[in-house]
Amino acid sequence: MDMKKIIFGLISTGLLAFSTTSCEDFLEESPKSNMSTEQNFASPAHAENAVNGLYRKGVPMFYADGGVYMPQRATHGGFLSGFFDNEYKGQEVLCDYSQKLSITSGNISTFLDGVWDEAYGAVSRANTAIKYIPETPELSEGDKNRLLGEAKFFRAFNYFYLVRYFGDVPLILEPYESLSDMYIARSATSEVYAQIVKDLTEAISALPSEAFCDNSHRIGRYTAQTVLAHVYLQMSGYPLQANNYAGAASAAREVINSGKHSLIPNGETPETSAYNVLRTVDDHPEYIYNIEFVTGISTNNARLQTSLPNIASTWSVYKYSITNNAYRPVREYMNVYDKTKDLRAQQGQYFFYTITYEKNGEVITYEIPEDKSPSPHLWYEADAALNTGNCDKDFTIYRYAEVLLIAAEAIAQSEGVTAEAVRYLTDVRARAYTSTPRAEIESSLQALDREAFVREVWLERMRELVFEFRTWDDIQRTRLYPVTSEAAPGKATFVNVVGAINPWGQVFKETHLLWPISANELQRNPALTPNPGYN
Repeated sequence: MDMKKIIFGLISTGLLAFSTTSCEDFLEESPKSNMSTEQNFASPAHAENAVNGLYRKGVPMFYADGGVYMPQRATHGGFLSGFFDNEYKGQEVLCDYSQKLSITSGNISTFLDGVWDEAYGAVSRANTAIKYIPETPELSEGDKNRLLGEAKFFRAFNYFYLVRYFGDVPLILEPYESLSDMYIARSATSEVYAQIVKDLTEAISALPSEAFCDNSHRIGRYTAQTVLAHVYLQMSGYPLQANNYAGAASAAREVINSGKHSLIPNGETPETSAYNVLRTVDDHPEYIYNIEFVTGISTNNARLQTSLPNIASTWSVYKYSITNNAYRPVREYMNVYDKTKDLRAQQGQYFFYTITYEKNGEVITYEIPEDKSPSPHLWYEADAALNTGNCDKDFTIYRYAEVLLIAAEAIAQSEGVTAEAVRYLTDVRARAYTSTPRAEIESSLQALDREAFVREVWLERMRELVFEFRTWDDIQRTRLYPVTSEAAPGKATFVNVVGAINPWGQVFKETHLLWPISANELQRNPALTPNPGYN
């Protein structure tokens, strides 16, 4: 199968103005100011273009944007949890204010505007596509259904991010085509989630039943099922407490039972472990949704630059003049790993603790200082760092490992600690605990009651999904904060997040469970009201 098909597909259909001499034009759209909306949907190519643009607009780019000083917008929750640090947090104030729990609608308004504007820009494009694709002449019924499914997926995906980030948000389902109804009030979180479920359910029925890597890297049924499982899991917790665990289990089982996706197995050496395959390979059935990059069109250099500590740029061995450990898990987070058992936490797997490089014929090993360690080895690409200066590694949003963990938790919550739930959690843990017999892992999990088992799933989510940025989601929905200790590696106790103390000595209030709406947006739209505690 050819790689990078979304990117090449975007170019071939004419959505993006592109020349072989300019990477900057990769995401530019052809001017449409002289065309009416109807003219924009005058042929099948226009409908394809409208949907293709959604792959690189709004929330998908929150996992792929950012720079060497401030990483992707999807990392915001990690900083608010207090479990992640940035060497440049003095400059990147969102990181510093989040750790201090001193964010306001004004002091991080630029960051808040970026999330709001980008996500609603994508919603607007999706709304236009959903309205006009059915009217597009000469578009086959099959393509019409597929494109509508993709557009509804992206509308749901953007609203899912917005409702977790801000809580109640305006629910806009029609394109803006007049100056009326410009000021939309916030809709209840339950109403937003109901629309998300509706869109995803309709998308699932219209999308092809192929694995992501076998579907030209386009959104298919199992990507939508995975997001629906995540949505149901989130709805089951706070603030809705809607108890959709059975729905989450059903959606996750659809992916599992399809046989289309699987975990990457470990090779025989540390260099060929599953985690190093995740680091280096873009095509595998473990991937359920990736954001694509390719040298010469769109590179992912910031990801690589943030995999190295700041001092690395002074060694004169890398192709980048700036490096910065911009998303470093702090000690309190790393305590969830038992490094004697867990391959993920060992050197050269998910993380760097030391970096070895060659200069002037001398091999040098640099030990990252404890207050700046570790760095995310998962984001490191050797050839780009040392030779080409062009990183084109895709960025992962969903993997099959997460589906297994959602299924394990949802089944335990809705049916009890069954052999099936134990098997799914064991699948993920056994891959990391390479020196522990699988039967021993299963036996220890089978002995747990439901509450203890579910908390083991939460811990495994922290260990496995550290670079999918799920920690804050889990704190929001459970309202429980993991407290760890160096004396008990691999364990945590969960305490009420309201009143919990973060690693920086600050106390969480209920206010902190949502981000404020930007002061700029409140001023622009008088129908909006601020989140509680951010008046």
